Amino acid sequence: MDQTSTNTSIINTLVELGLGQNEAIMYEILLKNPNASIPVLSKASQFSRTMLYYVLNNLIAMELANSSKTGKKTVYNSAPPEKLEEFVADQQKELDRQKNALKGIIPDLGSIYRLSHKKPGLRFFEGISGVREVWWDSLSSKTEIYTYGDLELLATKFSDLNSKFVKERVKRNIVKKAITNDSPFNRDFLNKYDRTFTFTRLISGYSVDFSSTIMNIYDGKVSYTTLVGDSTIGVIISDKQIYQMHKTMFEYSWSCLETKKPPLPATAPTTVLN
Repeated sequence: MDQTSTNTSIINTLVELGLGQNEAIMYEILLKNPNASIPVLSKASQFSRTMLYYVLNNLIAMELANSSKTGKKTVYNSAPPEKLEEFVADQQKELDRQKNALKGIIPDLGSIYRLSHKKPGLRFFEGISGVREVWWDSLSSKTEIYTYGDLELLATKFSDLNSKFVKERVKRNIVKKAITNDSPFNRDFLNKYDRTFTFTRLISGYSVDFSSTIMNIYDGKVSYTTLVGDSTIGVIISDKQIYQMHKTMFEYSWSCLETKKPPLPATAPTTVLN
């Protein structure tokens, strides 16, 4: 057999498996030339000496080749062909990791793309994990977060998730302004919470129902989370015009409620809210 010739079919298959063209050629040469020295490999491959060492080091890093000393001479050998199965399995693991990583940033990339191209974007989420994802999206906000919602809903049904969210929000120094309905529960709640990063005003003298949905307005987005039974869902809308409309409406409502603040706490604050 001609030890310098290459099998095009083998080379092409090795490349499909993830090897570079030069690495595929060298792997086949090593298969044919056990204990090959640099001069032997240089003649068989016609690579420059610099390229030869580069390709060999790549194969060694892939665990598809190894080097050893024979006297003063360094010789190279291919790993058994079965090692290629492990190589392919490792490639698949890395591909799965890359897919998962990409899946994690696709929504953010999509939001950036839609905002920069002035295209509205809508993302939909389900379940408690979806609610968490919607809330945590606001933790990257460069603006204050404006919120409509019922404190009793957060305090009684989602206290653990809300506490984790607030802890992270405070850690990131993100201020929130919230408008909620005036109720005995909410007034009592507001007498106890920490107002360092959260400011709340009540709607009094008008019947409002915030008992199932939280709305957040922040950083060019509007999000909704509906928190009832089988309808636990979340939606994030990325649209400059929709954001601006809701922001303006909130700021107007906030200014109208300025004189209707809850009484200041008589004791040190102990509780925080979403």
